Amino acid sequence: MEINIFDMRRILSFSAIICLVLCCSGCINEKLQGADLKVGDRLPDFSVKMNDGRVVTDEDLIGSVSCVVLFHTSCPDCQSTLPSIQRLYDEYAPETVRFALISREEGAEEIESYWTEKSYDMPYSAQESRKVYNKFASSRIPRVYISDKDGIIRYIYTDNPIPSYDELKSCLESLIR
Repeated sequence: MEINIFDMRRILSFSAIICLVLCCSGCINEKLQGADLKVGDRLPDFSVKMNDGRVVTDEDLIGSVSCVVLFHTSCPDCQSTLPSIQRLYDEYAPETVRFALISREEGAEEIESYWTEKSYDMPYSAQESRKVYNKFASSRIPRVYISDKDGIIRYIYTDNPIPSYDELKSCLESLIR
């Protein structure tokens, strides 16, 4: 059987389309299959390595009020939220509130550069995938989860509306009392 150049191009084009569809469906599935936690849910099982070398798990947050922040430094809404988180971190960490800042699809180099530019000193966990993020949500950042001492989520903030420092502080204070 003889295959001409036209048939070969059709076969290659068809193969490329099949590969593209298979690859994209995997990406879409990873990005859309998040948990979408609600107020009253327990923090999901997770374990992340922070930039200071510590490993933080959901179990480590039990016993204290906690604030889990999911972010990406190029996100304008995250850029608006992070200064408030830094202020809260300065006031409450580590004795009163435990913080876990976890990136969504962003590596350590980019975060470190942004942290240096903004003079942030909060520990963070660089996550280049959505694996940890998907345990919390399927879309939108920033995500701020404030949980009580039992690991039950009592407040959730996203980008609509972006939480103010005063709102976040009030939430923390209500759980600390």
